[in-house]
Amino acid sequence: MIYLTLPDAQERRLSFYLAMEEYAARQLNDGDDLFFLWQVEPSVIFGRNQVIEREVNLDYCRQHGIQFYRRKSGGGCVYADKSNVMMSYITRSDEVTTTFSRYMAMVTAVLRDLGLAATSTEHNDVLIGGRKVSGNAFYHIPGHSIVHGTLLFDTNMEHMLNAITPPQTKLDKHGVESVRQRITLLKEHTDLTIDAFKTYIRERLCDHSFELTRIDVQAITSIEKEYLNPSFIYGKENLSL
Repeated sequence: MIYLTLPDAQERRLSFYLAMEEYAARQLNDGDDLFFLWQVEPSVIFGRNQVIEREVNLDYCRQHGIQFYRRKSGGGCVYADKSNVMMSYITRSDEVTTTFSRYMAMVTAVLRDLGLAATSTEHNDVLIGGRKVSGNAFYHIPGHSIVHGTLLFDTNMEHMLNAITPPQTKLDKHGVESVRQRITLLKEHTDLTIDAFKTYIRERLCDHSFELTRIDVQAITSIEKEYLNPSFIYGKENLSL
């Protein structure tokens, strides 16, 4: 599998990486599978068919500088920040079940090789000790499939709970405890730093790399405009939000 890299270390928005997946699938994925890891400033990403005001606490996000984006895959609403490791996998396949099975087996195997008791569920989550550490989603374009997900290395629990919770649900001690009972953090299971963990995943899954050019980056930035269009983010009926 080929690991995709960028020609610079510039920080980019979550929408850029969604566009990068799409560009890679359309322009680069004619041979080996592609894979890359990414991290973003505090952001919420919600699914293709979700209604933003039902999933995202817009007031809280605006008050705390948390960006929000819609993706083209299905699935639920997710909070991400620099303590999460986001994963993107691009392959030449139109078959959902086979692609997802291969991807989920790949992720769980990486964690098991670290000595972690990782398992996957029919809902495309990865668990350690029965608690969620990764959620994943899928979409395809003709002839190609994209699977992306998050690995919870660490996170800001207050943001996670409030940013994706409707405004009428208040943060309290019991709410935090409830979320913490359902999820686990990788930092609780390994002595690796987050950077060492990223290096481990890359070296475990990919045998060589390919660096995108600045021309590639320009093309990705052009695709990104769709993800930043208010009619895409909010839905055409909700532009007044």
